[in-house]
Amino acid sequence: MEPFSILIADDEPNIREALHEALADEGYFTATASCGRDALAHLEARRFHLVLLDLVLGDMDGLEILKTVKGKWPKTEVVVITAYGTIETAVEALRDGAYDYMTKPVNLKRLRSYVQKIYRAKRLEDENIRLREELSRERQYRNIVGCSDALMEVLELIDQVAPTDVPVLILGETGTGKELVARAIHQRSFRASGPFVSLNCGALPADLFESELFGYEKGAFTGAHARKPGRYEMAHGGTLFLDEVAEMAPSSQVDFLRLLEEGTVHRLGSTRPLEVDVRVLAATNKDLEALCRQGLFREDLYYRLNVVSVTLPPLRERREDVPILAVHFLEEFKEKYRRPELVLDAPVLEELKAYSWPGNIRELRNAVERAAVLCRGNRITRRFFPFLPEAARPETPEDGKPEGYPAAWPLWEVEKAHIARALELHGGHRRKTAESLGISERDLYYKIKKYGLSA
Repeated sequence: MEPFSILIADDEPNIREALHEALADEGYFTATASCGRDALAHLEARRFHLVLLDLVLGDMDGLEILKTVKGKWPKTEVVVITAYGTIETAVEALRDGAYDYMTKPVNLKRLRSYVQKIYRAKRLEDENIRLREELSRERQYRNIVGCSDALMEVLELIDQVAPTDVPVLILGETGTGKELVARAIHQRSFRASGPFVSLNCGALPADLFESELFGYEKGAFTGAHARKPGRYEMAHGGTLFLDEVAEMAPSSQVDFLRLLEEGTVHRLGSTRPLEVDVRVLAATNKDLEALCRQGLFREDLYYRLNVVSVTLPPLRERREDVPILAVHFLEEFKEKYRRPELVLDAPVLEELKAYSWPGNIRELRNAVERAAVLCRGNRITRRFFPFLPEAARPETPEDGKPEGYPAAWPLWEVEKAHIARALELHGGHRRKTAESLGISERDLYYKIKKYGLSA
């Protein structure tokens, strides 16, 4: 790997010199620029891994320089330096692609920690490029199944945000698959070989939440009989997923914000800071902006977590995925309960598609599992889904069969029909079709041959 190089762009000579000396002593290659034009000239001349950018330069606006850097040299990280009075501008810089921001006067110890973290991330990214390319899409999008346009938009956004290291806020109703999306982001990131650690913010009271998040030393409190690392520490080198983040207690919000800003964690009962390298993903089914206005959620923490947001559509807005998901879940439960003979009636698939699914994918999965457990014969019919309203029944001919379908639609016909539909939706594009169905291109090729489909 080439020497880690840093460009320092600041119009104050004493700050430039202090930053240069602090980083050069650590063995990094450094260059300095006193204005925006000088900084861009340096970037044109050679590659820099990191730019320390003052947002207020004499000749150019710092945000415009940032946009130029991220547009022309997207792999170059930018840490912006700002005065306390321009924090809102710094938050805007994060949205424009900055890695993070630091306030003046710059804490040199914290700066060294930042640079070391970015250096490690870049080195790890280079080492994992081959591994990331070899990871199959089937693994990366395991259990994210469907071919609807709404789902495809989500997968495209995952592709965009995963290779970055920015925090992502995942929004969606209960049961839409927010943790699956978080895992997909992790698996497509350079942190894929690191741990994925989850913590449900709504499952614990504030005191227990903090001991779970930060960890504790032996004797820190009654019952602390041995040292225990916290979830944040356990996620070092990987991803921490905070589910139901809106339920985090106000006192915990303060401590967690401090952790994010300082990049170090203190176990309860310890004064020794631990440097931890973690990407944070958070999820909620609440309106965090509304909670901020009501004073129930810290606005500064919201900005930290919501650099990029991914919104999952409810199942009622992607009805075309319901039959595919139902068959997918049935396959899972056929194996789990050793019932390979089970098939879903064709009319049931249409009724499931028409249902509103207030509990979303989780409700559908539970309904299919219940049907698989209770069905004593081979055919899963409407009576195993008693929640379906009569209005959900599709119109059928006098013989009781939906036009073009047998009374019990064998699984292979379901699979053939949905593969054909997915191929049609994606214009015969095999990679996109395989992604939408949650299978590998190799498996798709085999099934196309097996069913005599054209692509």
